[in-house]
Amino acid sequence: MEKRRLGKTDMNVSVLGFGGAEIGYEATASETVADLLNSALDAGLNVIDTAECYRGSEELLGKTISGRRKDFYLFTKCGHPRGMESGANWSKKSILESIERSLKRLNTDQLDLVQLHSCSESELRKGEAIDGLQTARAKGYTRYLGYSGDSRPARYALECDAFDTLQTSISIADQEAIELTLPLAREKNIGVIAKRPLANVAWKTGHRPMDSYHHEYWDRLRKLDYDFLNGYDLEKTISIALRFTLSVPGVHTAIVGTSKPERWETNARLLGAEPLSEAEFMSIRHRWEEVAPRIWIGQI
Repeated sequence: MEKRRLGKTDMNVSVLGFGGAEIGYEATASETVADLLNSALDAGLNVIDTAECYRGSEELLGKTISGRRKDFYLFTKCGHPRGMESGANWSKKSILESIERSLKRLNTDQLDLVQLHSCSESELRKGEAIDGLQTARAKGYTRYLGYSGDSRPARYALECDAFDTLQTSISIADQEAIELTLPLAREKNIGVIAKRPLANVAWKTGHRPMDSYHHEYWDRLRKLDYDFLNGYDLEKTISIALRFTLSVPGVHTAIVGTSKPERWETNARLLGAEPLSEAEFMSIRHRWEEVAPRIWIGQI
């Protein structure tokens, strides 16, 4: 699998990374997680991204693949110690305690990257959250510091020069970052991690998804009405969508979550298709520019 240097870091990351949200929220069996991740690591994936608030995700990862710690880069996020739905805590004390819990759950002595998880611009400007991360690095808890989020807070995270990486939403249905943050990330040599590169595959059933979490992308895609989403098989559309994200200048890796081993294998195979042509890429960009209103900001 293709590798790209993650900005200023020393990490050569696979272009496809594994996101740990689904295995946590869906309480996936540890045997399934082991099969999924061992096969992915064997195939060349070397990025695993999770968060303390992804319920049992960190514990599952610690139980199943900690024995292969040298085979992958391990990223996590902090700021919501009681879950995303229960509010955030950006105090230095809380952040350090969160990272210490993550180290124990993940069964590792050090993380490769710890990210502030959707921290607001006002909290970033206060400095305490950033100080918490910097202290964690000084203590040897993590090698690099990152920000995970979108829109104006993500822009400030780049401007303040405190972070090595930015994880942000980039997909056929989420392109704000392409102009707002990615040019500055390239200028500063900040590593870029694309989250939700498949826009939750909100188009896969052909009707409005049951889960309200997917409704924003469904509504956007209905208005965008891309030609390639009309009349093509699902694998073809997933391939185009994933290759679009990885064709965006400055993107180093795309995080895709799944709890099903066969989906990881399919995504890896589809990524092996021919690179997206410039004409295909620009047709998606032009359609976004024609249709997308300014209120279509990056989705958390």
